Amino acid sequence: MDKHYLRTLFSPESIVVFAGNEERAGSQTVQGHALLESIRKQRFSGKLTFVDIETTGTLADLAQARADLAIIALPASDVAAALELAGRMACRAALVISSGIGADDASVLAKMAQREGVYLLGPNSLGFQRPALGLNASVAGPLARQGSLALVSQSGALTASILDWADNNAVGFSSVISLGPNTAVDIAQVLDYLASDPQTHSIVVYLEGISNARSFMSALRSAANAKPVVVLKSGRKPAGNAAAQTHSGAIVGSDDVFDAALARAGAVRVRSFVELFSAAKCLASRYRPVGRRLAVVTNGGGPGVLAADWINEIFLDLGRLSQESVATLQPQLPPLASLIDLIDLSEEAGPEHFRIAVETASRDRQVDGVLAIYSPKAGIDATQVARALADVKRKMSKPLLSCWMGDTSVVPARAVLLEASIPSFRTPEAAVGAFGNIASFYQNQQLLLQTPPPLSNLAKPDIEGARLVIEGVLAERRKVLTEMESKTLLAAFHIPVTNTILARSPTEAMMIATQLGFPVALKIDSPDVSHKSDVQGVALNIMSGASARDTYTDMVQRVTQLLPQARINGVTVQKMARARRGREICIGLVTDDPFGPVITFGAGGTMIELIDDRAMELPPLNLFLARRLIERARVAETLDAWRGAGAVDRNALEQVLLRVSEMVCELPQLREMDINPLIVDECGVVAVDARIVVEHAPSQSSGAAQYSHLAILPYPARFRQVWPLSGGGEYTVRPVRPDDAQMLQALVQSLSPQSRYFRFISSMAQLPPSMLARFTLIDYDREMALVAILKERTPGADGEPVESERIVGVSRYITNPDRSSCEFALVVADDFSGRGLGSRLMLSIMEVARERGLSEMEGLVLANNPGMLKLMRSLGFSVKAFPEDPDFKLVTHAL
Repeated sequence: MDKHYLRTLFSPESIVVFAGNEERAGSQTVQGHALLESIRKQRFSGKLTFVDIETTGTLADLAQARADLAIIALPASDVAAALELAGRMACRAALVISSGIGADDASVLAKMAQREGVYLLGPNSLGFQRPALGLNASVAGPLARQGSLALVSQSGALTASILDWADNNAVGFSSVISLGPNTAVDIAQVLDYLASDPQTHSIVVYLEGISNARSFMSALRSAANAKPVVVLKSGRKPAGNAAAQTHSGAIVGSDDVFDAALARAGAVRVRSFVELFSAAKCLASRYRPVGRRLAVVTNGGGPGVLAADWINEIFLDLGRLSQESVATLQPQLPPLASLIDLIDLSEEAGPEHFRIAVETASRDRQVDGVLAIYSPKAGIDATQVARALADVKRKMSKPLLSCWMGDTSVVPARAVLLEASIPSFRTPEAAVGAFGNIASFYQNQQLLLQTPPPLSNLAKPDIEGARLVIEGVLAERRKVLTEMESKTLLAAFHIPVTNTILARSPTEAMMIATQLGFPVALKIDSPDVSHKSDVQGVALNIMSGASARDTYTDMVQRVTQLLPQARINGVTVQKMARARRGREICIGLVTDDPFGPVITFGAGGTMIELIDDRAMELPPLNLFLARRLIERARVAETLDAWRGAGAVDRNALEQVLLRVSEMVCELPQLREMDINPLIVDECGVVAVDARIVVEHAPSQSSGAAQYSHLAILPYPARFRQVWPLSGGGEYTVRPVRPDDAQMLQALVQSLSPQSRYFRFISSMAQLPPSMLARFTLIDYDREMALVAILKERTPGADGEPVESERIVGVSRYITNPDRSSCEFALVVADDFSGRGLGSRLMLSIMEVARERGLSEMEGLVLANNPGMLKLMRSLGFSVKAFPEDPDFKLVTHAL
């Protein structure tokens, strides 16, 4: 489980190169010539073999020339032949450096590679670089300097540009990977590899598109959980969809959804190429995620104010020194220095003043990062000030950024900052924006750790009843639900709705209105009317039966004149919502390609498109995500006590969002939805109107496939079981959660050295942070980890018993790249060995794998671990020798 399947691609020990024959006309491309130039200049220490596709020899000869990786840089007509040769040479990976190969030809190459068991990067790739290996398998330029930053780009031109910039800015890389269009190994697989690559500490991605949202989100979440990820995406589509049949669908564009998806994955999005460079500077300096409070140290008021303005503009907080820090620092500064908001050192400040100020700010608990701004002053040496910062930086644990303004006079100072790995910017705004990227990553990590189940802890909804309503609509070959049908769906999920009755004649409208009690509202009921207000199909505050009858007649006539083809079912009658100072909210659903359903929240009413207030989140939601969603909308400012109106019942509003999340998870037929307006006040919420659009969903089975329409798989709560413990007591087996990290670390630390070695083939005393993150935040679609939880009661500090939870065992599997088999691992606490935990955890994980459609489970067990081998045999596993290493036994079980 410690060797990634792409290891032979990105960390090969032996390579064969197909780059054509310089003496044979037409056999070499421009890329092939450039590749040979790159390879001749590199320091790769592994075995390197050059092969021509015209080479003759038997299959046995080819097999003798086997290699981990084949690099192919040939004319398009020769690529297939080279790839077939690579397969015969038992290469496990291939890189095709080319351009202009179309989607159809690329698909043929991908199928050929799959048939040969080869992982194929390309075609249309510039290749990749691995500086630590001295490997330049690319035509993107000279080998980059070594560093901890990984670059993944879907544009060859941008790859070359960033490498050129990095060379001049002392930025080094662990990997540089150019993907190009139609590549077989896609961006999700590359991110998955980089997430586990120990040489990579942060990742920068240039993205043009994704093919599979589920695998992309899974890989991105895994990578961003282990290390900072910054993404620049091009191709921002204009918001709005002319074919949308709801307000939400009309105002939400795909770029908005991409923003929400990246935030939920824990990554940070930048908007420009310049911002990408800024982020790369910060990541190359290995700054970790921090809070949002940035202190500004400056020797000029104007630049400091510009920085403070931009801090406010991008919703950061200006870091202000505590009273204790002010009292300590003030006597050591020039007389004109000010510490009220900015740390303005005045124009007389020299190197020592900057050093003391930055050092003090970095130690202050009210500061998360420091920006030092220097403006050229007569008599002050800019280079000496930069050296003072370099000295301070060695002792700092918080981010330090710099802005040396001007040009000619500060060039030597910028070189000093560069050498000290202090990110340096030419403007205060750019520096503040770079810090904002670090802070955004910290914020998004909180979203990443949320793994809600499909159903909340609220009362169980009538899912079957809701499905019957949808099936009835689709059976009539309709897609748009009537208001009555839409509200029935909402009521099935316990969302409060106004009592609505359909009247099919003026007399019925009069009788219904009289029974409900006045005032009432009348609304046209037609599957062909998207927005009732646009055709004057809404009448409010009807105060008598006669008025209800006349309004019915007038409304039907008016709509018929405006829309002669519209099918009119009648008019709905409902009692007017209570007349308190309620706020109008719109909660909606849009379906994005490729991310699937997205929940929206914002201001409601008839002017929703003009107000353009929307926040969005990918389902499923929990209470934390629902609250964050509300906070991100501008209408949130009106939900507290406002202009004589009391604060609204936020709890009721949060519950509606949780209910909508349940609807989205359990009803894959939903395509668009508007609950508009949803009126919320201090007494609760009520849905006054709703419009829902449905379509046939792909046939689904139970289990994970049930939620295949979601980009993020919900927490699989259905696998939770309680089992009796041999010797008395009971324990719970459930899927792992991100908040289990501390308990998992405690389990590993409590193991004996022998048990740790049997599980991890290592003498490490505890899990490193990256491995701990990878073990607890998992993609439930392609892997599963079940933890055995035991509740214990121990005496507290006051002598009273305190109940705590402890992980006493873990079983897990990871799906192999063939998607049909999986590899397992098992560990049980030493003091619970022999009490049936291991058997139960293995049987449970095998059942999960069986439900997911996997056909075989396999694992490696040390030959000197008799207890584990005995357990495997008792569960029906076959035990065989492992050809690659005699110290291990290969155990397998058909599921």
